Amino acid sequence: MPDFKYCKLEIFIPETHLAALQTALQQVDAGHIGKYDCCLSYSRVTGCWRPLDGSLPYLGSIGKISAEPELKVEVTCLAEKAGLTVAAVKQVHPYEEPVINVIPLCRTSF
Repeated sequence: MPDFKYCKLEIFIPETHLAALQTALQQVDAGHIGKYDCCLSYSRVTGCWRPLDGSLPYLGSIGKISAEPELKVEVTCLAEKAGLTVAAVKQVHPYEEPVINVIPLCRTSF
């Protein structure tokens, strides 16, 4: 199996929490690319979910499908810091079960 030096995180979060997320990512040096830091991209998406019994949804109602605008934030970090980065995201994320995908990168342009 290849040894991946970098990974990309995809984070789905309400737009109201973008600034806090940017600060958290900066504090763990995620988005550091060469001679630049604080590098990330985001796009508007629509998230869908249905809270199940026993959940504590940030938005939505138990048993009802919800669809709300969110941001999909993408940021690169060292693979060895992926766990630290995910933990930092969870500290500022309002969702009970945040979607944070960690994807190994075979190659980067830097």
